[in-house]
Amino acid sequence: MKAIWNGVVIAESDDTVVVEGEHYFPEGSLKREYVSFSNHRTTSPRGMAHYYSLFVDGDLKPDAVWYYPEPSEAAQQLKGRVAFGQGVQVVD
Repeated sequence: MKAIWNGVVIAESDDTVVVEGEHYFPEGSLKREYVSFSNHRTTSPRGMAHYYSLFVDGDLKPDAVWYYPEPSEAAQQLKGRVAFGQGVQVVD
């Protein structure tokens, strides 16, 4: 699977976990040169989500990547994984 934004592969892995139609990639597959810090946080039954923004070719997509540093007990399979928001294309 590949996550693509602004014509650039942001993450690539054959090891994704699918939850409610969203592919969670191993955090190590995320290409850090395109990621910037975000203070944004949300909560869900999976735990508190932390976010990264994407910055590619001068374009910023705020809060486009999320992860659960301490997922809930029911979402432990998401620990160490990242998912992508609307506008980031995930393809096989």
